[in-house]
Amino acid sequence: MVDILQQFGGGILACFQLANFLALVVGLVMGMLVAVLPGLTAVMGIVLALPFTFSMPITPAIILLSAMYISGTYGGAFTSILFRIPGEPLDVPLLWDGFQMARKGEPAKALGWTMFAALVGGVISVILAVLMAPQFASFGLKFDSPEYFAILLFALTTVVALGGTSMVNALISLFLGLVVATVGVDVVYGADRFTFGVPMLSDGVEYLTVMVGAYGLGEVLTRLERRFKAAQLAKSGTVATRFPSLPEVWQMRATFARSSAIGLALGTIPGAGATIASFVSYGTEAQYCKRRKILGSGIAEGIVAPQTASTATVAAAMVPLLTLGIPGSGATAVILGAFLLQGIQPGPQVFIKDSTLVFTIFGSLLLGIIGMCLLGYFAIKALIRVLYLPEAITSAFVIIFCFIGAFSARNNITDLWMIVVFGIVGYLFERFKFPIAPMVLGCILGPQTENAFMISMISYQGDWTVYFTRPIAGTIMALSVIALAYPLLRHISQRRTSARWGEKSAY
Repeated sequence: MVDILQQFGGGILACFQLANFLALVVGLVMGMLVAVLPGLTAVMGIVLALPFTFSMPITPAIILLSAMYISGTYGGAFTSILFRIPGEPLDVPLLWDGFQMARKGEPAKALGWTMFAALVGGVISVILAVLMAPQFASFGLKFDSPEYFAILLFALTTVVALGGTSMVNALISLFLGLVVATVGVDVVYGADRFTFGVPMLSDGVEYLTVMVGAYGLGEVLTRLERRFKAAQLAKSGTVATRFPSLPEVWQMRATFARSSAIGLALGTIPGAGATIASFVSYGTEAQYCKRRKILGSGIAEGIVAPQTASTATVAAAMVPLLTLGIPGSGATAVILGAFLLQGIQPGPQVFIKDSTLVFTIFGSLLLGIIGMCLLGYFAIKALIRVLYLPEAITSAFVIIFCFIGAFSARNNITDLWMIVVFGIVGYLFERFKFPIAPMVLGCILGPQTENAFMISMISYQGDWTVYFTRPIAGTIMALSVIALAYPLLRHISQRRTSARWGEKSAY
């Protein structure tokens, strides 16, 4: 272990070489700018930056892309919290409490919690990834398509926790999202599904249009109905960044521990990534944190959990890439391409032949997390001032960002119509008290869940028992059943208790 720490320290020092340091700074700024604009995800930003690394040495090239990956998990927090527009799917759980806290007049506090959560989750994941890379890699290698399906199903069971007071409304919302996710051409059989002969539906419905339309445009329509009469925020005492105090951080210790563990575990699983970790961590808090009954109303747990977990996946996702040559996420898949373009195949031999490169990459992740937070600190003071603008003006900018983000995803005019449709759906959901979150969850995770299920059925000749006979998959499936049953049993128990108290009071 001492030798590993010494090499890690040497990797950190190597990051201060001029080329490496410039790549780190440029990557952090580019990643944050990309993440702020809805539609330009971190993966898209890394793909766009990949051609510029062709002529660069391998170390600064990987540092540049890794820095964009890091800040991409954090930059979307600004638009999520301030405008209710998630920059990426992983930012969706963050806005449920972050936006509510901002609307209460505490945007700086919400962004301060986000920054601190990103710092904690990132630092913990980097240190543990360096120390436990072989163990994490061997665990992730055991995952096959049944395990992927099980973990995705477990993520979908969080709908019980996200449904608020009505589980029926939550399930309706979820199934609507799953149906929307099936629109288009089936990837396995090539058959049209739910296209109704309309050519523009053959490409399917991009989850980005659902996400940005329901949350961003839907929120604008809700404000328009109120004629933009929301109360203006008080300017006194809200401009400065407010970091959580030590007692507040200590109260969040269980949330930090749970979310860091979820991020580390899911980060090492190829294909899981930050989005699933963000949803799972929020769902876990909705069932086990002390203030779960008011989750979604603007409390710190709802901000800390998704941000800690999503940032923790970054270093964890690099572990299977560097140790086995298996990308743990979409972003690391692009980084793998950068390695191959440089003539280097990541894997166990890299640790033997070029350990300096590996530990320099881990060192850049640690410095990148710190730099990302410093960059976010200075950005917060400027960004929270937009909340003092008239609501009609900010809503106009929200509409512009929504349409730019939707069109930039696929350069398809159909997506602009879809964002209008789901903006109306989001408005109606808000009007009739249906939760939007389960629908978005179904749209994001539905295709991945279906693909994992179909691959499992093809690979195991239609044997559905494989989900229960394989140890890891069976364990995760059992957790999914518990996640569904526990809130239901708790609700039944509370009703029985209330009935008993009502009978006693009658006497």
